[in-house]
Amino acid sequence: MLDTPEAVVEALRENHERPHGPARTVTAEELVETSEVFEKPDVLVTALLELMTAYEFTGEQRKSPVVFARILKLWDTTPESFSPYEAHQVFWRFKWVTTSLLQVPEMPLASIDGWIDQMRSRYEAADHGVQPVAAMRYHLAHHTGAGAADAYDLWATRPRTDLSDCEACETRHHAWHHVVEGDDTAALDIWRPVLDREQECSEEPQMSQARALLPLLRAGRVDEARSHHLTGYRRVRGATGMQAEVGHHLEFCAHSRNEGRGLEILAENRPLFEAKGAPLDHLHFLTGAEVLLARLVEAGHDETPVAGPPGRAWTAAELLAHVRGEAEALAGAFDARNGTTAVGDGRRARLALGPLLDEPLPLGLRVTTARTASADAASVAPASARIAIPDDFADLVREARRLARDGHPGDTRLWTRVAERLADATEPYDDAIGPEDLLAAELAEDRAQQLWFKDRHTSSAAELDTAAGHFEKLDMPWHALAARARARAWVTAPGSRDGDAPAHAPDRTALDELLHEAERLLTSAPFDGEPLGAAEAFYGADLRAERILAYLAVRYSVAFSAFQELQAALTGVALTDTEEDQEALDRTGQVAALTERFETSTDTLCSEASRLGYPHQAANARQFRADLLARRGALAEAEEELRAALRDIESAGRPWRRPRPSLHLAQVLLAQQRPQEATDLLHSVIADALAHDDPTLPLGPTYLLLGHAATHLDDVGGAVRHLSEAAARFDQADAPGSAVEARLQLADVLARSGRQADAVAVLESALTDVPPTVDARMTAQGRLTLGRGLRDLEEYLPAAEELLRLADTVAGWSEEDRGDVLTLVAAEAATTLALAERWEAADAAYERALAAHAEAPHPPLITLMMREFARLTLQTRDSEGTDTALEHLARADAVLAAVPSGEEDFAVWYERGENHYRRARVLAEAGRFDEALPEAESAIAAHEEGGERGELPRAEAVRVAALIEGNGLDRAAAALTRLTTASARCRQAGHPQAADVLDALRQELRSR
Repeated sequence: MLDTPEAVVEALRENHERPHGPARTVTAEELVETSEVFEKPDVLVTALLELMTAYEFTGEQRKSPVVFARILKLWDTTPESFSPYEAHQVFWRFKWVTTSLLQVPEMPLASIDGWIDQMRSRYEAADHGVQPVAAMRYHLAHHTGAGAADAYDLWATRPRTDLSDCEACETRHHAWHHVVEGDDTAALDIWRPVLDREQECSEEPQMSQARALLPLLRAGRVDEARSHHLTGYRRVRGATGMQAEVGHHLEFCAHSRNEGRGLEILAENRPLFEAKGAPLDHLHFLTGAEVLLARLVEAGHDETPVAGPPGRAWTAAELLAHVRGEAEALAGAFDARNGTTAVGDGRRARLALGPLLDEPLPLGLRVTTARTASADAASVAPASARIAIPDDFADLVREARRLARDGHPGDTRLWTRVAERLADATEPYDDAIGPEDLLAAELAEDRAQQLWFKDRHTSSAAELDTAAGHFEKLDMPWHALAARARARAWVTAPGSRDGDAPAHAPDRTALDELLHEAERLLTSAPFDGEPLGAAEAFYGADLRAERILAYLAVRYSVAFSAFQELQAALTGVALTDTEEDQEALDRTGQVAALTERFETSTDTLCSEASRLGYPHQAANARQFRADLLARRGALAEAEEELRAALRDIESAGRPWRRPRPSLHLAQVLLAQQRPQEATDLLHSVIADALAHDDPTLPLGPTYLLLGHAATHLDDVGGAVRHLSEAAARFDQADAPGSAVEARLQLADVLARSGRQADAVAVLESALTDVPPTVDARMTAQGRLTLGRGLRDLEEYLPAAEELLRLADTVAGWSEEDRGDVLTLVAAEAATTLALAERWEAADAAYERALAAHAEAPHPPLITLMMREFARLTLQTRDSEGTDTALEHLARADAVLAAVPSGEEDFAVWYERGENHYRRARVLAEAGRFDEALPEAESAIAAHEEGGERGELPRAEAVRVAALIEGNGLDRAAAALTRLTTASARCRQAGHPQAADVLDALRQELRSR
């Protein structure tokens, strides 16, 4: 019952602890009504201030001035009803009212001017400095565009007062002034303390992070822009009081070519379309949405479904028209009120700005909405580097054939265009390019190649069989033979995405017969022989090259099949159809025979390729050898083979074939702990792919390797860039499992480098709908990192929920897989629940952790949990107090006592010392100093056992012992002696910062 002032004050306190939102605002309104019945207005003052806060931070600025008018009336009539804090708030909130009045276009400028005049007179009467008044004059001038430069100088040159906005907010306003003036460099310099989190408040850094996004992009500081988007958006998501900032994030998505991410943000903030309590902020939100939607419509995505105002479905074009109409009306209303065009001009300037990047900026996030034009058009090579596509159809086919014969990856783009031209059927077939069956065969070969690179091996083989049929019909035996051989070899490759077509055992008989056929053809249709028909005659002077390449393709297929079969036998991957077949393979000891077959086939491929003048085929054989050598750990030999392969490619004059052996070599170099060499090589891989328009290069794995190399080089920025790019490339390649794994690795790098907010943003995205192909332990580690990251961000309840879900998952693992992971997760969940002050759940998780520890002991985790419970119990469970905290520490002692002697898995001395240290703190806080000091000294002695590793915890125990002696027991001389000795010891051990801490305490005690 809220029938007493005390009950209402307690309700106000509880409401103040709630997050800002409609529930808190409604309750604040109800508590104002309840407070009006009391004789004294003290509680009403508190309730009105709380209601004004609710309006301010939930985007209801229209209502704020009315509430403040009531507060001001009470201040004028009964100032004694205001506490010192509330009296200060009266003057502080004059600023809120000014900015609230600016938000409402119906409020005349004369009224706002008059309000600022009243603010000045009241400040002067109360002997307050007028810098905050000058700030309000500037905000008005900035909004209207009239006299902003002079108003800024008057504000910026005045000294701050205790009623000035906090430093972080003033920094934002200073920086934004320079952005509007067109000086991004100055703005970003000013913003540095806020963006680096040296200055913070309830609104910062998230407001500055949103506004700095485009200046950072324009300055080329894309890594910082990515980070501020990841961390800043989480803090403004769904907040009606931050809808202008959400609009800036939408703009960022459009200008960084992340339209899909922008659509997700629209969907997550759909209620903001109806949040109209702060019209100026609403206009900024609408303008950001308009920028994004206009970009989509310009790219031809008019009919893309998008999230708009609730109640109906929207397409991009429909929502753009709706948003544009509302925003234009609002901007017009502000300009009419102001008598200037400043608001409309600012909106038009935002809409006129185009994308600031040529390619999408990888954010490291999983985007679930439909891809937009920029994502669909993503290519290895920019348009300037792509193969030219002839307009004449005959020239187009001839050029495609030339590139295909050279093994140039650019032929794919040309064959695709050939297929499109044929499908259009807008021109008659040109006999100058040969028979139609010939072109049909070549297109089938190209489709086979594209299917192969998509890991659809069985479908690829079927296309090759189709091509072979056409070649046979045309009396082109060499080409038919090559297609048949590749078809028989390719179906043996593991990892096919054809769900109903697993890898098959190599048909050695078929391949051997095809090889014999090749040898027979060397007699009946030698390389320099006459054409066998009109189609083959069409190649003219290139016939010899065509036949040699077909012959080497057969040799390559035999070597490839032998490589796949031997690799499977060595790694235990069955290519046979039944387990019995695999067991028979093992029983007959076929590995030796498979090795011999492999070596014979690769040796022959090498020698024949060299003899016939096509050394790039020898490079293929060397890559097979290098792969098996690397798997066996013979890294130096593998490196030698790969470098020889690159020399073969160089001598063949085919630089476009360098990327794959170079990529493999980079892996070998990384395995040899040579990350800088690997990095340089990987950059050359990408450069080659760009130069030769290679759409088949696996860019996801390439960037993933670059990320790993950067991690080994301690280049966190490089690792973040490359892993983010890897995830985006895996998305484009429709490899969701690999994309998740890349994001989990990215989050790990971010977390280990202290960027917990970035890591949390990535993990929240990555851990949604994880494909079953992702390793369960890798996913679990990601969830653990997410839980820890949320805890570090002091989002304790979400962190605990994540850890509890993880504990349930781990509990379902087998005992062998589970190990002591459940102990770890349950202990961390318990501690996090305690931090969230959910004590009933925390106690249950505590017992679960103990039960897990009984099955899979992990003493350091359990004792840490117990010490944390002792600390938090004393801080937040006042009714339970000291005795409960000491019980937790006694249980921690018992855990250590149960550890077998000689246990080397962890430092027992450290755990014992920390138990004594925590007990000393508990006893000291309870005023039991005589008991606390021996515990502190026991902690010092325990850490002494740790040698060099124990120096820092020992120094901290000394500090606490000195505090107990000097402050609790009034034995300052003993404390000074202890500190002097310990400080000297720290300096000698190479810990000057610890020594400085001890010296500072010694100086403090001496000064008393």
